[in-house]
Amino acid sequence: MDDIPKIGITGMPSVGKTETLIKIIEKIEKSGYTVEGMISEPIVEKKKRVGFYVADWMTKEKAVFAKLDMECKDKVGKYGVDLFSLERVGVHAIERAVNEEAIDIIVIDEIGKMEMLSERFCEVVIEALDSDKPILVTLHKKSRTPLLQDIRRRDDIRILEVTPVNRNLLPYKIEKIMAEKLPPLY
Repeated sequence: MDDIPKIGITGMPSVGKTETLIKIIEKIEKSGYTVEGMISEPIVEKKKRVGFYVADWMTKEKAVFAKLDMECKDKVGKYGVDLFSLERVGVHAIERAVNEEAIDIIVIDEIGKMEMLSERFCEVVIEALDSDKPILVTLHKKSRTPLLQDIRRRDDIRILEVTPVNRNLLPYKIEKIMAEKLPPLY
C-alpha cells in the first residue's frame, strides 16, 4: 500500500495549484494512463475571478459551483456555493474514478472550504484516499477544517507546496514521483 503514489499539492490562492495539476495529468495521460476526477476552473469576468466551475476531467462536463453574490443558502465569504452542482458533477466524477477499474488515477481539485460544505464530497474524498489507486489532490493551504487536518496527518500522502518560484519545475518533480511508483501499463 505504501507504494501507491498519493500526492497533495498546496499553496496560496491563485499561485497555480490547478495549472500544476493539469500539467501533471496531461503528462501522465500521454504515458497511457487513464485519469478521472474533479477539476475546479475559475470563472473570470473583466480579468477578475468571480467564481468557480466544477468540471469532470474525463467528460469535460462542468457547472457553476461558486460565484460572487450568487443567491443560495451556502456561502463562503462573498461566494454563493451551489452544492448540488458540486455533487452532480464533481462528486460523481470522483466516485467514477474510485469505482471504475479502467481508471488508473484519481484527481481531486480542490479540497477547500467551499467543497467541504458537502458531506457527500467529504465522504468521497476519504473513499478516494483510502482506495488502492494513485491520487493527486489540491489542498486549501490555510483552512484548518477536520478533513484537511486529517489529510495532512496521513502518512500515506506526500504534500508539496506550489510557490511562484517552483511552479514551473514542480509539475516535473511530481510527475517523476508518480512515474517511479505507478504500476506498469499492460
